[in-house]
Amino acid sequence: MSRNSLLSVAVVGLGFGEDFLPIYQAHPDVGEIGIVDTSPERLHEVGARHGIEARYTSYEEMLQEDRWDAVHILAPVSFHADYSIAALDAGKHCACAVPMATDLEDLNQIIAAQERSGKNYMMMETTVYSSEFRAIESLYRAGRMGELTLYHGVHIQNLDGYPPYWLGFPPMHYLTHALSPALQLTQCDVATVTAVGTGRLAQTRRSAYDNPFPAEIGLFELRGSDLVPNVTMSFFQTARSYIEGFSVYGESIGVEWPRSETDGLRTFELQALDPNQPTTGLRGRRSTVGTLEPADGLDRLPAAIQKFVHSYDLVAHDGSGTIRKKAEHGGSHPHLVHEFVSSVVAGRAPEIDAVRSAAWTAPGICGHQSALQGGLPVEVPDYRR
Repeated sequence: MSRNSLLSVAVVGLGFGEDFLPIYQAHPDVGEIGIVDTSPERLHEVGARHGIEARYTSYEEMLQEDRWDAVHILAPVSFHADYSIAALDAGKHCACAVPMATDLEDLNQIIAAQERSGKNYMMMETTVYSSEFRAIESLYRAGRMGELTLYHGVHIQNLDGYPPYWLGFPPMHYLTHALSPALQLTQCDVATVTAVGTGRLAQTRRSAYDNPFPAEIGLFELRGSDLVPNVTMSFFQTARSYIEGFSVYGESIGVEWPRSETDGLRTFELQALDPNQPTTGLRGRRSTVGTLEPADGLDRLPAAIQKFVHSYDLVAHDGSGTIRKKAEHGGSHPHLVHEFVSSVVAGRAPEIDAVRSAAWTAPGICGHQSALQGGLPVEVPDYRR
């Protein structure tokens, strides 16, 4: 690693990437921070705000410098595969925003690059590090939910007004937020996907992508589990405020994702059958309705980055004042950073390594293929062989 045995990290893409800068700066195992962005204006503005002097408009130039141990890629999706392979081949550890790639061959190439380099690769999947998922997983691991019977993942987000490169983006290619909780809970991968497109994407929202659908719905059969996750994805033409989450039901307790940001996780716990119920007009066993408090997992983090799990005040280095920052994605960002950094420091594979990243990403690629074929089942490669 870099001088003083601290990890040096270059953050690539400052639209979303800026959110991670103060976390890396505060992490006790991280030293120097660099930033990369093609916009000189954004590079200067963000660098000044966070007091970062190492700035690059060229990703390739940054990779050529030995001073960087690791990169965190938050550039547009179309760059994820090439940037990841280049980082690993340059001898850098690599963290990358979702999805890992949008082509099965690219998944194979990233796995191969990771194996060649011996460096760490981690897909930074937010949902399984969120406070909401942590609470549900604890309930499930404790055996209180019982065997899982239903799972519905959902990601609805209107991309009108986003940069043009999002036009026509196949919703299934961004599947991991909605599907990965089911795979993490069951510790299983997808064997076969059957998906369909719903609606018809307006010509004004199409681009070079091979996608005629504003929304796609898929059923995912798992290896080693009888649970069949059902996932709804939509990026255009769906009148719904942003939602990215999942509901999961076991034989004893079910948990539903909040319908809005002001609501909380809702639980349904089945009660014993009442012997005094009338014999007509029954609706089966009753359930009690409750709430489940998110679990922020502060005990899993170094004290210096615990504050980033919740909203916090950022004091700008350039003297422009204090900015109130919201902890996005269920407070997952510091947990992701800590898992990536600590895996490198400890010399171990990250929890979401290259193989697991591919196993979580490929179902969306195959799901879109299924939708284009009118719902024909498509087998998903088994990356754990």
